[in-house]
Amino acid sequence: MLEHEIEVVVSSDQTWLEDVQPSPYADQLAKGFRRLRFSRPLESEYRRHRQGESSMLKRVALVFTLLIWLAFIAIDMLLIPPPYLGWILAVRLAVLGVLLGLVGLLLWGVRLSCYQPLSILGALALGLGIAAIVPIGRLYDPNYPYEGLLLASIAIYFLLGLRLIEAALCALALMLIYAGVEVLSGLPLVELTSNLLFLLCSNLIGGVGCYLLEYKSREDFLLRNLMRLLADHDSLTGLNNRRSFNRQFERLWRQALRESKSLALLLCDIDHFKAYNDRYGHQAGDVVLQRVGTLLQEAARRPLDMAVRLGGEEFAVLLYDIGEMEARHRADAMRKALETLGIEHEKSTTASVLTMSVGVACICPGEEGAFAVLYEHADRALYEAKAFGRNRVVA
Repeated sequence: MLEHEIEVVVSSDQTWLEDVQPSPYADQLAKGFRRLRFSRPLESEYRRHRQGESSMLKRVALVFTLLIWLAFIAIDMLLIPPPYLGWILAVRLAVLGVLLGLVGLLLWGVRLSCYQPLSILGALALGLGIAAIVPIGRLYDPNYPYEGLLLASIAIYFLLGLRLIEAALCALALMLIYAGVEVLSGLPLVELTSNLLFLLCSNLIGGVGCYLLEYKSREDFLLRNLMRLLADHDSLTGLNNRRSFNRQFERLWRQALRESKSLALLLCDIDHFKAYNDRYGHQAGDVVLQRVGTLLQEAARRPLDMAVRLGGEEFAVLLYDIGEMEARHRADAMRKALETLGIEHEKSTTASVLTMSVGVACICPGEEGAFAVLYEHADRALYEAKAFGRNRVVA
C-alpha cells in the first residue's frame, strides 16, 4: 500500500525529491527518462536487474510459444491437403527445432547475458517461419490468413521481455521479411499494401504498450532502490542508520571470522551539541551534523568500512581489517579534521570551536558476543574520553 502511494506521488509530483539525499536513483527520477535511457552506470545496473527479473518470463514465454506452434502443426495436418502439407510442415518443423533448442538452453541453464539474444533469435525464427508459410498456403487457398504475423508481433512486444528498441527492431525485421516474401510470391500490390498497413498499425500499438511497460519498469527500479536507500540511510547526513548498521555488522563479523581479520569500532559524540543547538538554532545544528557526516564518510572510504549515524549527535565508524594503533590514528584524524573546520561554538566549555570525543575498540574473530563486547568497550572508551575533558580519543 505504501509503495503504491509513493508511486502515485512520484508520477504526479516530484517536489518531494528535493528533500532526499542526493543519490543516482533520486537524481534520475528528478531528471526523468522519457527516452527510456538512464545515465551510463545506472543503465548498466538496470539491464543487469532486468536480465535477472525477466529470466523466468522468457522461459515461460518460449514454452508458451512452443505449445502454440505445436497446436498450429496439428491444425495444419487436419486442414491442409497433402500436396502442400509437406512444405508447410517442413517450415513448421524447422522453426520447432529452433524453439526446442532455445527452450532447452534456457531450462538447462545459460548465462543471464545470453537470455536476450536467445529471445530475439526465437522471435525472428518465429516470424520468418510465418512469413514463409503464408505464400505456401496461398497456393491452395488464395485467402490463406497472414494474421499469424500479428500474433508474432504481440509476442515480441509483450511476452519476451525485450526492451522497446529491441522489440521494435525485431518487429520491423519481420515486416520487411514478410514484404519481401510476398513480393517474390507475386501478391497484388493493393493487397500487400493493405496487409502491411495492418501490420504497421499493430506494431504502433505494440510499441506504445511496450514503451509504457518499460517506462513503469524503469520507474519501479528507481523507486525500489531509492526506498531501500532511504530505509538503510539517515535522511539528514546520508550515512547508514542504526538498522542497517546492526544488519551489516553481522555480515562483516562472519567475513572477518572466515578471513581472520579484526574489526574496529569508533564511537563519536559531538561535544556540547545541545548547547550548540540552543545557541545557534536547530537549522545550524543540522548543517553541523551533515558536515560531521561528511568527515566520517571520508574516514570510511574502503568498501567494507561503514559510517553510521546512531541518533542525535552520536555517530559510529566501523573499520574492517585494521589494528588498534591505526584505528586510533584514524579516529584522531577525524577529531582534528572537525576541529580544523573552525566551527564557532561559544557555549562550549571545551574549546572555542566545535569538537568531538571518540571511543575506540578493536576485536578479533573468535571472541564470544562479538557485537556486544565491541560496542561495550567502545562505549566505555567514549565515556572516558568525555570524562577526561572531551575533544580527545580514548581506546
